Amino acid sequence: MTENSTEHKHYAIYKPYGFLSQFYSNSTQQKRKKFLGELDNFPEGIMAIGRLDEKSEGLLLLTTDGKMSDFVNSQKVEKEYYAQVDGDITEEAVDKLKTGVEIGFDGKKYQTKPCKAFKLDGIPELPKAQQKIRDDRHGPTTWVSITLNEGKFRQVRKMTSAVGFPTLRLVRVRVGTLDLSGMQIGDVIEHSRFSLR
Repeated sequence: MTENSTEHKHYAIYKPYGFLSQFYSNSTQQKRKKFLGELDNFPEGIMAIGRLDEKSEGLLLLTTDGKMSDFVNSQKVEKEYYAQVDGDITEEAVDKLKTGVEIGFDGKKYQTKPCKAFKLDGIPELPKAQQKIRDDRHGPTTWVSITLNEGKFRQVRKMTSAVGFPTLRLVRVRVGTLDLSGMQIGDVIEHSRFSLR
């Protein structure tokens, strides 16, 4: 380990619903939004590795090391999501997710890369949702695991919509070998370094 790498700071956080994956914004529309800096007193130069959109929650890694950020954002590190979808997702829909679906991205059509996907048996053990999610009186919901090596803007949500099962709740549960186990919403855990493979 080089001397330089010990100076860097690394954190795993459970990003809450309703927070932006950034520390500040110059946009006047975003002044009232919630930012990651509200969760802890982070060091200068800290950055989120990748993003989770405002309505998504779960594992987000933070670092002061730009090289680590580039490595995780490259397509070498898997990211696993649990999506609660509207309806009883079919095997056919799951197969489509696995092989790749067409979504809109930056005004163009984009074909997602093949990925791992499967329907979860029952409800995963996660902290209670902070937002109101419609209950099963309005029809069934199911949970699906989707593991990607890419991360386009709102990709998982767009993928489940493309196969006819819109996402109601989205939680990133794993990045590489790091997962959410034992973490509660808003938790911040400092790591000496990230070993993600």
